[in-house]
Amino acid sequence: MIREPTPRELLKLRAVADYQFGRGVGAHLFPQGLTVVVSSGRIRQVWKEGTPLCSVRAADGFLLPHREGARILHRVLPPGRLRVTVAGEAAGEVGKGRTVFARHVLDADPGIRPREEVLVVDPSGRLLATGTALLSGGEMKAFKRGKAVKVRWGIAP
Repeated sequence: MIREPTPRELLKLRAVADYQFGRGVGAHLFPQGLTVVVSSGRIRQVWKEGTPLCSVRAADGFLLPHREGARILHRVLPPGRLRVTVAGEAAGEVGKGRTVFARHVLDADPGIRPREEVLVVDPSGRLLATGTALLSGGEMKAFKRGKAVKVRWGIAP
């Protein structure tokens, strides 16, 4: 079922975003005028003006940002927060939705934990993708082998 969120649901979405991404992010990510996709009585996706912002992970209720949601997060999060910077030679492939390997990671927020949603950027700070961290931020920088981020949505330039 597709409908507008109730005030309580909107408050809950904003609270989850504030918890997951940082205080104040929920108001930017979820303004008025949204629609939600509800299944089995739970919100599964959030849309704004026909564009998906995020999905809600069924296992834990955390938010999985889509392309537009990632753009909003990139704009409102402090520089470096939840970001993984990849080398220029990997930027094109990551922008197409390919996995980020540890050998291509130039920098990563030390506060990143595995299974956390992150933004992947190039050395100039341009948003390339969003995905799930497979390693901690420190491990991404230290390791030279293995997968670092499972990219969910590439944001091709």
